[in-house]
Amino acid sequence: MTSFRTRLAGWLDAPRIRYSILAIIIVNAVILGMETSPSLMADYGDLLHTLDNICLAVFVAELVLKLFAKGFAFFRDPWNLFDFCVIGISLAPASEGLSVLRALRILRVLRALSFAPRLRRTIEGFIGALPGMSSVIILMAIIFYIGAVISTKLFASEFGLWFGSIGKSAYTLFQIMTLESWSMGIVRPVMEVYPSAWLFFVPFILITSFAVVNVLVGLIVNSMHEAHSEEETVATDAYRDDVLNQLKAMSKRLDELEG
Repeated sequence: MTSFRTRLAGWLDAPRIRYSILAIIIVNAVILGMETSPSLMADYGDLLHTLDNICLAVFVAELVLKLFAKGFAFFRDPWNLFDFCVIGISLAPASEGLSVLRALRILRVLRALSFAPRLRRTIEGFIGALPGMSSVIILMAIIFYIGAVISTKLFASEFGLWFGSIGKSAYTLFQIMTLESWSMGIVRPVMEVYPSAWLFFVPFILITSFAVVNVLVGLIVNSMHEAHSEEETVATDAYRDDVLNQLKAMSKRLDELEG
């Protein structure tokens, strides 16, 4: 039984099987996109639903085979847990209360991440950066709260639509931080009533858009670089161990020949 599970696990990890599953994921993504078209659903709705169910059946079969082949070791791999959750959401009944979960079937496309090493490194690097990002996010929240209180007190009387409450002010400041229509759309109209308003908005943009956000980007890039370096180190160690084993085997063989 153990040897059969080992062979099954090797078969599931074979390139032809992995690429076949990846192709089905891509086809399924196209089908789910086509299901959003009323005209296509009117003409080919039954066919699209059937193809979607076939793709889901393939994913479920793959998941069951992996569970059987790897046993409890299946749950030690975070990517396997991710696949398990995505397939579980896809199997949610299409009742009214769970309609949102059914809409999340498109998350199956994210399974492609499991088959692309570069994408996996990107995600792993982002996740690795989360602990360091938490302090920066807290700092950003404090800055936004301070800015929202100040802008509400200063501009609420004349610009209630943008700064009428702390919530509205925070959303407006978020728009300003993204630099989307911040000057002509918001700041210049405010400056027509409050000429000195730039003393608030310009430092806010400098602190958030150019300082704190760049710190977040730097943390993510650094974490991705560390993940890539760690993977290269593992690959180098594995290659070194393989070479050492071959040398030991050759040395043993030479000793046997000399003996």
